[in-house]
Amino acid sequence: MTDSSLAGKVALVTGAGRGIGRAIAMGYARAGAAVCCAARSQAEIDETVELIVQAGGRAIFAIADVTDYASVEAAFSHAAATLGGVDIVVASAGGSVENKLVEDSDPLSWKHAIDTNLIGAYHTARAAIPHLRQRGAGKLIFIGSGMGHRSAPTRSAYAASKAGLWMLTRVLAQELVEHNICVNELIPGPVLTSFIKGREDALRAGGPGGEWMKEPDDVVPMALFMAAQPINGPTGQSFSLARREL
Repeated sequence: MTDSSLAGKVALVTGAGRGIGRAIAMGYARAGAAVCCAARSQAEIDETVELIVQAGGRAIFAIADVTDYASVEAAFSHAAATLGGVDIVVASAGGSVENKLVEDSDPLSWKHAIDTNLIGAYHTARAAIPHLRQRGAGKLIFIGSGMGHRSAPTRSAYAASKAGLWMLTRVLAQELVEHNICVNELIPGPVLTSFIKGREDALRAGGPGGEWMKEPDDVVPMALFMAAQPINGPTGQSFSLARREL
């Protein structure tokens, strides 16, 4: 571990069992933060924690389903009690299986996307705020999407959930600025995870210069940059790694 930009900080990352969430949790640990890895799957977060500890970092796990507020609240209480507080929160849990025209969509699947991506982010923020305020400052980072800034056929559920998340980011930034809590959105652009399986070629051709198809680790430098900003740094902003206009 050579980077110490987050030394002395405590981070809680939802969706830390795999993909972008796992990569960010591991990146924060390498930068010196103690990390609470939260996810629904015990096996996945056990693996994330083990990888962090084997690399010389400090990490604990918390089972949490972001659609269940009580479990999210318990995860934050566990992190604060075990690690001494919470300074940085990354709301990475999300997904969508509803990729159909609205008239062909399944109402339950559509609602699930909203519950996970928007309500889940709200639950995370609501549970995080008292802990961040107690520390006197903090960072709240939402993993957003370019689909929250523009439309596309068959993507109504995901786009609506991420558009709501972008508005939540801006509202929270205004509400929490007096408490030195910065709230920002990180848009990774296409990342080679199971979420984009089968759509890689279309995404690669999505911009005039060709889209950057990333691995989860490619998102970490931006996540570190956002977490390490000063308490009077950017808030209510969207940071994008995409190669196209949002």
